[in-house]
This record gives sequence, C-alpha cells and structure tokens, in this order.
Amino acid sequence: MGGGAGNDGRVSDARSQPLHEQHVPDDPLRLFRDWYERAQGVEEKASLMTLATANEQARPSARTVQLEGCDRRGFLFYTGHESRKGRELAANPQAALCFYWHASGHQVRVEGSVVRASLDDDEAGWAAAAAESTDARQDEAVAGRADLEARVAELRARYGSDAPPLPEDWGAYRLVPDAYEFWQYRDDKLHDRFRYRLGRDASWEIERLFP
Repeated sequence: MGGGAGNDGRVSDARSQPLHEQHVPDDPLRLFRDWYERAQGVEEKASLMTLATANEQARPSARTVQLEGCDRRGFLFYTGHESRKGRELAANPQAALCFYWHASGHQVRVEGSVVRASLDDDEAGWAAAAAESTDARQDEAVAGRADLEARVAELRARYGSDAPPLPEDWGAYRLVPDAYEFWQYRDDKLHDRFRYRLGRDASWEIERLFP
C-alpha cells in the first residue's frame, strides 16, 4: 500500500493511504479478519455489530448484537428464538450485519442467509448469557422494573452461581455471507469502497464503488 507499509503490504494507520485494488485480497473473510484485528486494538467494543432483519411484510428492524465468532461457516451470534429477531429470521432467513469502527476509519457490511447453529453453540452461548442476565425472555412485555428484578432474583435464588438449564427458546445463529462491502474513510472524502459478491462458481466477484 505505499508509505508506512510492512512486509505484508499493510499500513499501520489505515487512513494514511488509499486502499488500492492490488492490495484487496480475493477472500473477503481474510480482509474482514485483518480489519477486525486492527479494530480490537483501538476500539472498546469492536465485536458489536448492527443486525438488520425483516418480517414477512418486509418491514425492517435493526439492533446491536455481539459477534461471537466468524469462520468459513459464517458470522455467529446468539438470541432467543421467540425474540423479534428470532421470529423474523424464522419467517425470512435473510439478514445484514454492519460493523463501524470509528478509530480505525473502517465500516464493513455483510449480507446473506441465516441458519441455526449447532447445539454445542447453543449451550456455549447460553452459559455466557445466563451468567449476566439469568433470563432469556427477550422482547416479552414486563409490568415494571420491580417485576423484572423479582424474576431475576427468583432464578438466582434457585440456581445460585450455576447457569439455569438451556431454555428451548435460545440458540445460536450463523449468517452465511453472499455479499460484503468494505469502506475505508479518507479525509479527502474519496472514501475507498469495495464490494464482494458471491458468484455462481463460489468465487468472489470484486468491484470498486463510488464513495
């Protein structure tokens, strides 16, 4: 990439040089992991992402969730099956993710289909979530703060420091990408944008977009 680049062609400060075509890898997951690793060094909550879903009437909704992992199988996150996002994914298993890392000057959008993950992933996600909240009834109405606190106190009294059993209404999901978009901030407003789209032969088609 020009001045300040190491042996691998990367620049320590992403804003210091434009992102040229010859430095964009063929594999979008490789570029995502590179940017994510950089963000973890400078962002307080690099794992937070916006998850957008839509219901059967195409009415969209979005919320912030945590990325639990990403590999060739997809981007992993957890939620209750009967939460709004869980119901929408059951009716319309297409979704989009958006990561924005201000300190890095990077934004990544990921689109694709969503599938239920394995029971092992369910159990791992529930163990982490239960340690914090001890309740999985996402999006259900509650009469007031006192009722919420009473429910949590009841579960903690029943199970102590142990996690409650894995509820049926809890699970892990993976977004399997078929499109990525990488955006890099530039002070001159000529921001670098590259879009990856999955072709019929399972290879990635790459194109630069206008800012």
